Amino acid sequence: MRRVFGWILVVLVVGGGAGLAYLYFAGGSGEPSTELTTPSISDGGTAGAGVSSTEASSEADVTEAFAIDAGQSSASFEIDEVLRGSPQRVVGTTSEVAGQVSLDPTDLSNIRFSQIIVNARTFETGSGNRDRAIRGPVILNSASDEFELITFDVTSVDGLDGALSIGEPTGFTVTGDLVIRGTTNPATFDVTATLVDQGTIEGSASTTVLRSDYGIGIPNAPGVTDVSDEALIRLDFVATS
Repeated sequence: MRRVFGWILVVLVVGGGAGLAYLYFAGGSGEPSTELTTPSISDGGTAGAGVSSTEASSEADVTEAFAIDAGQSSASFEIDEVLRGSPQRVVGTTSEVAGQVSLDPTDLSNIRFSQIIVNARTFETGSGNRDRAIRGPVILNSASDEFELITFDVTSVDGLDGALSIGEPTGFTVTGDLVIRGTTNPATFDVTATLVDQGTIEGSASTTVLRSDYGIGIPNAPGVTDVSDEALIRLDFVATS
């Protein structure tokens, strides 16, 4: 078996497939280096628009923290590619996401967010070869511990006031600093959230980014002739208190 494996490597390198072999091994196993924990709102948490951190803290007795339930939530990206002449939409998903929000459902002006964290190493697209390439140095480089996590720090909230009513969706936007493979750019997410019951909020948040803004390249892979610069990033969440 060891000899056969060695011959496979020789054929890859001598036959001109060294780049493919590099992508295969550089992508790593896709296993996270550590288990995600819910970030604290006090560490980098952001108060809602028009509310200072001091004011929000003074109202802590009427707010409640809702933490993202990874078992019921997912982060994803969507991007278009042309593979062997056929256009397709590539979707990568992971349940490795963490974060929380503190709010008073009767007065949304004092909403506060923790940092939102996604483990980029664990995205799955339905193709093991593609997943390894995505984890490799040309695309997300998430096999490297330095770039394993995608983070989002909220700096402002717009369009959110009044109260959350059970069963009624509420729409607003959150703007902040989005960090992908070590590069930080501003991003605004469109959010829809619904108070399911007194202890559960569910909803989604999405934004469109340019992969070129984050230094995300595309490897020279057989059959792939075009990949869009635009990518949709989405979070579907269930948060519980």
